[in-house]
Amino acid sequence: MTLADVARAAGMSRTTASLVLSGRGDEMRIAESSQERIRLVAAELGYRPNMISAGLRSGTSRTIGFISDTVATSQLAGDMIKGALEGARRHGHLLFIGEYEGDESERGRLIDAMLDRQVDGVIMASMFTRERRVPKALAHRNVVLLNTLPEDRSADVPAILPDELDAGRRAARLLLEQGHRSIHLIGAGPTLADVPRDTVAGRERLEGILDELAGAGLAPASGRVLSIWLPVDGWKATSDLISSGVRSGAIIAFNDRIAFGAYQAIAEAGLRVPEDFSIVSFDDHQLAGWVHPGLTTFAIPHFELGLRSVEALLDPDADAPTGVQRIPLPLRNRGSVSAPRQA
Repeated sequence: MTLADVARAAGMSRTTASLVLSGRGDEMRIAESSQERIRLVAAELGYRPNMISAGLRSGTSRTIGFISDTVATSQLAGDMIKGALEGARRHGHLLFIGEYEGDESERGRLIDAMLDRQVDGVIMASMFTRERRVPKALAHRNVVLLNTLPEDRSADVPAILPDELDAGRRAARLLLEQGHRSIHLIGAGPTLADVPRDTVAGRERLEGILDELAGAGLAPASGRVLSIWLPVDGWKATSDLISSGVRSGAIIAFNDRIAFGAYQAIAEAGLRVPEDFSIVSFDDHQLAGWVHPGLTTFAIPHFELGLRSVEALLDPDADAPTGVQRIPLPLRNRGSVSAPRQA
């Protein structure tokens, strides 16, 4: 069915039918009864607009490219794609998703493929927060960085990030408000120099923690740098902490997997969470609510990050269209934090 078929069946001109079906009926003051008739006839005839022709006329393809390293295959960050899909749907766009899994030549091929298809913009996403150079092929293009900081901070490109700095402050504040003064860091610290290489999130979390503790006249009681943030690493670091004679206090784990290992080490030592050790962490892993007691953690707002990336790409009039936009991490307050044990 063509637009001319719809117009003929509705008894209207082709121009009138085109205006109504492109959403401009009210703007052109076409009677509501006529608009309703055209829409009804279009539905009955199964009319679908020719998007290629419409794109040529409007200069837009109604598509967005979403290129990531491993976001699509990650259980943790997949909600970023769900958020981007929802944002695209709200704007009447489709999302083309490509993943290069660290292969820079494949990334270049994906960028070329997206541009060949004349997408209206490209979202460059990372599984973990990191710094990257904006690809030359995307210079002067409509591009947004998602969970990524541009290496060149003068680059005039929007970057959507979780607010790790604020989350670090709030994690320390949560423990301070419970009365803790002996706070141990597992994953990074105790100084800003003690962060695993290329760990942007860890650096910002640590900076927030140290700022909040300094405001209370405190420094971390200890810090243990881990190059890998897995449960076994958290278990070993916490076991070493307990073996050093520390039998109580508070722990800030730099991610939930470290915290899961800490839980195990504390239990093996005959101690308990939160009676002996309070624990707060980051990420809101799927298992954070299943451990006992539930892990208090700051959730990465993956869905909101994906949604905001599309808004930044398609709505240049939105607040803070360029530069870094930071999305707060919501607190999942479960049962792993309490007041310190009385001596």
